[in-house]
Amino acid sequence: MTMIQDIPLKTIDGKEDSLANHAGKVLLVVNVASKCGLTPQYDGLEKLYAAYRDRGFEVLGFPANNFGAQEPGTDTEIAEFCALTYDVDFPLFSKISVVGEDKHPLYAALTAAQPTATSANGGAMRERLAGHGITPNPEPEILWNFEKFLIDRGGAVVARFSPDTAPDDPALAAAIERALA
Repeated sequence: MTMIQDIPLKTIDGKEDSLANHAGKVLLVVNVASKCGLTPQYDGLEKLYAAYRDRGFEVLGFPANNFGAQEPGTDTEIAEFCALTYDVDFPLFSKISVVGEDKHPLYAALTAAQPTATSANGGAMRERLAGHGITPNPEPEILWNFEKFLIDRGGAVVARFSPDTAPDDPALAAAIERALA
């Protein structure tokens, strides 16, 4: 069985990477998209990164085009958008799939480790999607863009937060603080 840290990844600029290269840090892994109603979360994620990075925390962004074709761009276009629109400084990775037959092995491991997301709004996101005529993915699948997984310094997936959990949500901040302690 492959450890989550050993799953091959590619950075947005094409370099080989893995979570092992971020060992000893607390990681927040987020599937991101540039044309989503939740895209302004990039700003909050960057603020989280700036607030905690000196304590060994990183946000890792994984662009995905699985939901409403809201990440249609190339890696170069995505990197440019993130830099120019949100001044993103946290690591971004090459676009991947986070659901379906072509789901990246990282997301298969993350959802297996934390099959249920904590929702800041008691499942309101699932209801909102249904209200827009979108059939939400059943758990343990990723619900939408900006779902968040927290990985502790030892590489264990310790929490999962629904897409509508804002980066400044007190529950997310508390989980990060616990993992950093």
